[in-house]
Amino acid sequence: MERLLQSCRIQSQLVRECLAEFLGLYIAVLIGSGAAAQVITSQGTHGSYLTMQLGSALGAVFGIFVARGVSGAQLNVVWSMSLWLLGRQPWRKVPLYALSHLLGAFLGAATVYLQYYGKISTVFISFLSFPLMNIGGHLSVAGPNATAGIFCSYPADHLSVWGGIVDQVVATALLLICCLAVEDRRQGLLPDGLAPVLVGALILTIGLSMGSNCGFPLNPARDLGPRLFTFIAGWGEEVFKAGGGWWWVPIVAPFVGGLLGTLIYELLIEVHHPHTPQSPGQESEAVELEEVVVDSGNNR
Repeated sequence: MERLLQSCRIQSQLVRECLAEFLGLYIAVLIGSGAAAQVITSQGTHGSYLTMQLGSALGAVFGIFVARGVSGAQLNVVWSMSLWLLGRQPWRKVPLYALSHLLGAFLGAATVYLQYYGKISTVFISFLSFPLMNIGGHLSVAGPNATAGIFCSYPADHLSVWGGIVDQVVATALLLICCLAVEDRRQGLLPDGLAPVLVGALILTIGLSMGSNCGFPLNPARDLGPRLFTFIAGWGEEVFKAGGGWWWVPIVAPFVGGLLGTLIYELLIEVHHPHTPQSPGQESEAVELEEVVVDSGNNR
C-alpha cells in the first residue's frame, strides 16, 4: 500500500500546495454552508443563527488542520496577499492559490446543494438548469423562501452598498490584525495546534459581532465560488443583481480591509517589538506558524 501511495505522489511542491488549499476550503464551505442549509431549509427548527456561526468557525478550523501540513492552510487569498506584501511568500503563489480556493468553494457549495436538494426542492420548489432535475418552480434569492443565502452573502434590507463596503473593510481588517497577532511569535509561543483553533474562535467572534449586516464574507473566493454555482444551478442572474448589484462588494472590499489590517498591525505592533536575536530553532518555528491561517466562513 505504501508503494502505491508513493507512486501517486505529485512531484511539484506548488501543485501539492494548491491541492491542499483546494481541499481545505472545500471542507470549510462544506461544513459552513451545510450548517446554514440545515437551518434555512428547516425554517429554523434544526438550528439557529448561533449554529450557523459555529458551523462556519468549525469548518475553518478543520479546513486549516487538513491543509496546514502541506501549504500552511492560507485558505483566503486576502491572507495570501498579506503574506506576499510582507515578503513571506512569492507572488506566483497568490493567483494559483486563489484559483484553488475558487474551485474548492464552488465544489463545496455544489456538494451541499446535492445533500440538501430534496429539502430545497420540496420546501422551496426548485427550478434547476439541469434537465434531469427540472421539476418546475423558482429558486429565490430574496424574500421569505430565499435559499441563495445558504451559499454566499447578501446584504440585509437596511444595508446600503457603501455600508456593506465599510462593514467588510472593518471586518477583514480585524481578521488580518488578529491573524497576524496569532502567528507573531514575539507575542508569545503557542502550543502546537492551537493556532487553527484560535482562528476558528476569531471567525466565530466576527460572526457573532458583525454578521447581521451581510454575513461577514471576509473571503473573496469563499463568496464568489458558491455564487457562480448558484448562478448556473438555477438561481440565475439575480444572484448578481440582488442588493443593488451587491456581488462585487465581498470580492473587492476584503482586499482593502486586508491591506488596512496588515498596515495597522505592522505599524502599530510589529515594528515596535524589541529586536532580539532568535535561535535557528525559533526561526524555523516562526516560519511554520507564519503559514497557518483563515477562512471565512459561511457567513450565515
